[in-house]
Amino acid sequence: MTARDLRAACAPTTATIRDALEVVDRSGNLVCLLVDDDDRLAGLLTDGDLRRAFLKGTSLDDLALDHATRSPHFVAAGSPRALVLDLMQALRISAVPELADDRTLVGLHTLSDVVGAAPLPNVAVVMAGGRGTRLGELTKDTPKPLMTVAGRSILEWIVLGLVGDGIREIYVSVNYLAEQIEEHLGDGSRLGCRVRYLREDPDRPLGTAGSLTLLRDERPDLTDPVLVMNGDLMVEFDASDLLEAHRRSGAAVTVGTRTYQHEVPFGVVESEGGRVTGVSEKPTLSFDINAAVYAVEPRALAWLPAGRASTMPGLVETCLERDEPVTAWPIQSDWIDVGTPKDLARAKGEA
Repeated sequence: MTARDLRAACAPTTATIRDALEVVDRSGNLVCLLVDDDDRLAGLLTDGDLRRAFLKGTSLDDLALDHATRSPHFVAAGSPRALVLDLMQALRISAVPELADDRTLVGLHTLSDVVGAAPLPNVAVVMAGGRGTRLGELTKDTPKPLMTVAGRSILEWIVLGLVGDGIREIYVSVNYLAEQIEEHLGDGSRLGCRVRYLREDPDRPLGTAGSLTLLRDERPDLTDPVLVMNGDLMVEFDASDLLEAHRRSGAAVTVGTRTYQHEVPFGVVESEGGRVTGVSEKPTLSFDINAAVYAVEPRALAWLPAGRASTMPGLVETCLERDEPVTAWPIQSDWIDVGTPKDLARAKGEA
């Protein structure tokens, strides 16, 4: 929602019932947000609240705040879309304000915004076939993408994020404990999409890119870029923005990147021919790392070897060797590759 749209859904705490009705009619959100002079949320008035007020004989000139919910349900600023959807479904509500720590209103989520993004023609592939050996006993009987974070599996968070951005057809690459993943997601209908499965031979794992050859065989008709990502990522990004940036670039592959900084715990000595030219005390090094999120042109799928393992970095190298353009797309939000128990704890907010 734009700042202008948010402002259209607001009224001051001195607003009357008449004013609130005008806001609801003007904004089309079926709610009126009552805010004080510092833009802090003081109350929320729904169209249902207004109907109930009229049934009680309320006058149009009565104070709207007297009929509003003073402590409405809300989400913290920056909350992921899937968390907002969970709250809406659990409470059967269609609008949730987004507040900063001091209750300043910074946004309004409506059901149409969360799940009503225009459908995209692109398909997504989520790689969920790995064994997750670095998680030790945690993945002995449960595949890593089904590890639970904030009440949902990592895989569900991923699928809901893609659906919210307009992806309606998702392929999930499965191998290790595949039956658990297929039973968990089903056909995807409860999550607002269609889920299909790319089933690897358990005795011949195909790596992070090899299962795309299964997609190539199943969908030779693809003409739009494919969004590819690992099934163990906790990350918030806009798939439509990535695909649009990829389209504008003309690249064969676009790689999502994330800035990683490392502080060297020692003084670094720079020298030349045995002569010291400088000393940096505990410098911080910055790198752009592979975030394991990609947009891939269908033609690039033809360059993957059939019947054997391959990797996404390997596909990037193949593109470069063929003089095909590869571009980077920076991801600014929090990003966690859930590869170790420590990573999982961090994703759960326990570390």
